[in-house]
Parts: sequence; structure tokens; C-alpha cells
Amino acid sequence: MLRLLFPVTFLCSSVHATEPARPNVLFIAVDDLRPELACYGRQHIHSPNIDGLADSGVLFERAYCMVPTCGASRASLMTGLRPSRKRFVTYLTSAEKDAPGITTLNTHFRNNDYRTISLGKVFHHKEDNAVGWSEPAWRPPQNRSYLLPENHRLHQEGQKLKKKKRGPAWESADVPDNAYADGLLAERAIAELRTLKDRDQPFFMAVGFLKPHLPFIAPRKYWKLYDHDQIELPDNYHVPRDAPDESIHNSGELRSYAGIPASGPISNEAARNLIHGYYACVSYTDAQIGRLLAELDQLELTKNTIVVLWGDHGWNLGEHTLWCKHSCYETSMQIPLIVRAPGIQGGQRRSGLVESIDLYPTLCELSGLKSPDHLQGRSFAGLMKNSQAEWKTAAVGRFQNGDTIRTEGFRFTEYSDAAGTQTSAMLYDHAADPAENVNVLKSRQQVVDEVTKQLHRIKVSDRN
Repeated sequence: MLRLLFPVTFLCSSVHATEPARPNVLFIAVDDLRPELACYGRQHIHSPNIDGLADSGVLFERAYCMVPTCGASRASLMTGLRPSRKRFVTYLTSAEKDAPGITTLNTHFRNNDYRTISLGKVFHHKEDNAVGWSEPAWRPPQNRSYLLPENHRLHQEGQKLKKKKRGPAWESADVPDNAYADGLLAERAIAELRTLKDRDQPFFMAVGFLKPHLPFIAPRKYWKLYDHDQIELPDNYHVPRDAPDESIHNSGELRSYAGIPASGPISNEAARNLIHGYYACVSYTDAQIGRLLAELDQLELTKNTIVVLWGDHGWNLGEHTLWCKHSCYETSMQIPLIVRAPGIQGGQRRSGLVESIDLYPTLCELSGLKSPDHLQGRSFAGLMKNSQAEWKTAAVGRFQNGDTIRTEGFRFTEYSDAAGTQTSAMLYDHAADPAENVNVLKSRQQVVDEVTKQLHRIKVSDRN
């Protein structure tokens, strides 16, 4: 018997020694980032660091949020649950209040012996799901917004009004990156990585960058990357033909900023300033992401770290007269999504229709964790490894009284009242009209019937 014990013990020890460590997760969220990036074919955007991540990871060409407003979108993604008329509705949504008892993504990783860190804007509310973080969530100081004295004064005066008004919608100051919040956030994240490297524990570090969310504030050097005179308004700076009234809003979020009229059209020059500011903020955030990824390399953590970059929803830059998000159009629903994982070849692209609730089960699979039973998304890890893998045929989302479905060739949206009765609808043919300028609902009845059934089937099957 003794002669048998030694070989068996040696074998067990050898297996344990070669067992790979669980991968770390660097979970990068970017507020209001639409897929207007060079790696998505928008060559006018200066985004070299995100482009570099795409070159080493898998880029999803058609990824979609669940709700085009920040609180609800983030709560849906972090719980892995679909939204409904009564769940994940507004920008103020709390995951804990709307989905009590549900194990969120960060909590699941903490329960599986990961050190979980929240820096910047991850959930909409910093205190949301505090139990899921190994230490209190951290955000940059709130005073890192307007730095130009006149803009700061306008903001302070606006806050004293009965109907509070913010400062200007944009600012370009000749300051270093860390004068504004996202530069400080990058510095804090880098310091945290250095600490985490020395821990004998895998980490799940979420870093939520604040720009390009309004106001469009970035150091002047990022504004200088773009020629203001070359910036043009979108070709479809008009309401789509035959679009339902319910599909168009007044861009209320933007109207709260100084210098923006409370209603009516925005001047062409103001529109150019907004577009210019958005571009500058994208490049500013891209630079901070580059600093973070460079530190990951410097610390030799890259080989065993999953990196995810995602936007919480799209954003409108004047398309269909819309600014901000808050609609069921493609520009509000589509998000950038890039995932780099150990052992999966980089520089690949996937055209499958992906929903943000798919991230939770995907990260579980890539990390070797069992997925909780409540998840309504589907892991796309197999799709990352094999472009021919079987995958879903639709992405479904909603906003307020509108439910929307994106299929291979169409986007269909159904608006309904509290009783569930349809009040209006719209259908866009993406093969003929990718900018969604003509509602073809009345001329494509067979398609309408098919996508309506598919939309209702997904809504019912995933009800929780």
C-alpha cells in the first residue's frame, strides 16, 4: 500500500501545479459611447487605443443595449435580466430596487473569490449593490467639471434657479488630462492595478469612464484633433418619413444646459459645437483607456486578463433631429462592444446580433464560473471562438412604451398603451435604408407579422 501512495500523491501535486489561474477581468464601461470609432469604420474619429484593443480582441459589429438610458441599461446588464414596463425603466434605476434578491455580475464574481473593484460610473448609483464590491465604490470628485471661470459661474447661477440649469454643453480648456474627472479616474485605476498585481487573488475591476456624456468637456488638445470647419451635420437631420410621433423626443437632457433653447431647433453652429465636443470627449476617453491598457501590459497582467469594453447605450448627434439617447432608433440602441480573452485569437469581428445581457453569462464561461440560473442572456464565448457557431437571430430592447427588435435585416418597434394595445409602430429596412429614414410599415405586412411574433415570443419567454 505504501508503495502506491507516493506516485498518487505526486500525480495530484503535479495536476494542481499546472492548473491555470482563473483569469482577471478588466471591465471598462464608457458612458454614452456610440460605435462611432475608427475600428467601426468611422475613420474621422481619433481612437487609436480602442482600435488597438479591437486588433487584439473580438469586435462585435452589431451589439445592442437593453434600454437606451444609463441607469436602466446598466442595471439590466449587471443583473442579466431583460427590462419590462415596470423594471429597468429610467436613468435613475437601481438594480437592488428593481431586481431585489438577484445576484449581480460583480457579486457573483466576489462570491467566487474574486476581488471586485468599482471605479467611476459602473452602476448609475455609486451605492447600488455595495455588497458586490470588495471595498466601497469610488468616483472622482464632483468638482472636476467646469474649469473656465465663466462656465463655472453659469453653472453656479443655474443651480440657484427654481428649474435648475446646468452650465454650458461644452468646454475646451488648456489643461492636463487629470484636471478633469476621467484623467483622475485613469490614474486611480492604474494605482489599483499595481496593488492588485501583488495580491494572490484574481480580480474583477470595473472602470466606468464618464465621457463622452454631457457636458462635452475635454482638454483642448483633444478638440484640436478635429477641424471644426470640416464637421458636418448628419444627412438625416430630419424626422423619418411616416415616423410615429412617439418615436421623436425633444432632447430634454440637452435642453437643460446653458445656451441651448428650451424647445425648437438647435442652431447649426451649436450643433457643430456639440458634434465637435462629442468627438473630443471620445478621443479624451480613448487616451485614458490607452493609459490603463498600457499599465496592464507593463505589469505583465495582459496574458491572463479578460478585457471588456462596452458602451451603456448609443447616442444621437442630430439624426432624426434627436440629441442624446432615449429612443428606439438604431442610433440609440447600438453600442460598441469589444472583448479580449486569453486563448482566443484577436483581430476578429463578429456580425451576430448580441445583447448587453449576454455579457454576464459570457464572462462566467470565460472565467470558468457556473452561471446563475436567473440569467436571460446567452454566452457568446462560443461565437468568439467560432464565427460559424449557432447564434441568436434577434436583439430585443425597449424604451418607455416602445418595444423594439433588431433582426438580420430590419428594426421593428411597437408602441403600446398600459393595457398592451398597440398605438403605433415603425419598421426600417436596413438593407435598403440603414439610416432608418423611411418607415416602411404599411408596405411590408408579411415582415411586420413575422417580426411582431418574434418580438412577442422573446418578451414572453424571457419574462421573470
